[in-house]
Amino acid sequence: MKIVFMGTPDYAAVALEALIAAGHEITAVVTQPDKPKGRSKELLPSPVKVCAKNHGIPVLQPRRIKRPEAMEELRRFPADVYVVAAFGQILSQEILDIPPLGSVNIHASLLPKYRGASPIQHVIIDGEERTGITIMQMDAGIDTGDILYQKEISIAPEDNYETLHDKLATLGGQAITEALTLLEQGKLKAVKQDESLSCYAPLIGKDMGKIDFSQDAETIHRLIRGMTPWPSAFTSYKGRQLKIWRAVPSVAENSYGPAPGEILSIEKDYVTVAAGKGALRIYELQLEGKKRMTAHDFLLGVKMQPGEVLGAN
Repeated sequence: MKIVFMGTPDYAAVALEALIAAGHEITAVVTQPDKPKGRSKELLPSPVKVCAKNHGIPVLQPRRIKRPEAMEELRRFPADVYVVAAFGQILSQEILDIPPLGSVNIHASLLPKYRGASPIQHVIIDGEERTGITIMQMDAGIDTGDILYQKEISIAPEDNYETLHDKLATLGGQAITEALTLLEQGKLKAVKQDESLSCYAPLIGKDMGKIDFSQDAETIHRLIRGMTPWPSAFTSYKGRQLKIWRAVPSVAENSYGPAPGEILSIEKDYVTVAAGKGALRIYELQLEGKKRMTAHDFLLGVKMQPGEVLGAN
């Protein structure tokens, strides 16, 4: 099959590699322009661009793909179908309709649930037990197109954003290659999304990682997992930001009514902090200006005390 692939981050690069390995002809790759990074502001290519260059595939990097000149360039590359995965720009219906088989998207949720930019984080934060990949026939809406193919996986209790992202990236590569085989054979049946079951996963922002210790320990635990490694869950300690990287709910009961965020005990390898219900054992953390470290190493240099309250400025 001749494919124009549109995508930008690692998640998309995994799918691109899978399509190449499956023998599809990638006539061109469309990705976001190189972005400056770090203090040097050196322009760095996207993971999808790196993958394409490694395989000798032409790369297009329009700042606005809907501009006439960008669309004219796009039409130069033959394609039976456009495959899109986390590209980062909205495509017009005119673009979606260019290839004979239309355009399909590799979306990291089981649509119609978790439409939008950040489904992987939100399924963890919301406590979902399963998620997966949806191959969707794209339309001009935001993840509203017909469902063509889905693959499910369980969300492990220890999964965070990073580990679940990597699992779904691999699953996305499997799903798109399987779906395209069925599409070629005319065996895919488009299914309309049930709007009554839809929900939206808005873009994750840094401020969403602020921990509210008045919530129950399990809710806080899910927030930490959903925000790790980016943008991270955080609180404060003695006026300095404190990132929480790894923690687990504790069976401790708040029978004597400690304040939410109060440090209940200091152990060799963890710090126990009161939540609105239950408590949280913190195993990995990072104080502003310091490196990420285990609680054991952290406590060698920071003398936390029971009775102190996290988040109290």
